[in-house]
Amino acid sequence: MEIKITEEKENALFNRKEIKGFIDSEIVPSRAETSKILSEKFKIPLENIKIKKIVGKFGSKTFSVETNIYASKEDKDSIELKKKKEEPEKKAEEAAVPLATPKVVNEKDSNVQQDTKSKYQENQSEPQGEVKEQ
Repeated sequence: MEIKITEEKENALFNRKEIKGFIDSEIVPSRAETSKILSEKFKIPLENIKIKKIVGKFGSKTFSVETNIYASKEDKDSIELKKKKEEPEKKAEEAAVPLATPKVVNEKDSNVQQDTKSKYQENQSEPQGEVKEQ
């Protein structure tokens, strides 16, 4: 698999290179494979590359690729949005936080809760379906 660069634009504002090109392949190349190819071609670390999209046309073996290559990992992290798939540590933090349980503020509130429970139980014990004539 080899990439053919069609457009390379330097974006000084975001401190990145915006690359467009084509890859010839039998199957759709994965983002990891594409990142590895670009890393070797431009001699930069994998974590500085953000693959924007890989698009192919039906029946064709050429795939269009759009990529941003950043000068550093910090630049990439501050600019690019992260997908949920890319944030495993966030899920671990959310799982560690227990769900909050409502607390009773005063005894009066707990009495109201008890009253509603007993009324509900009384209504359930009455036979339903009987119609009284007036």
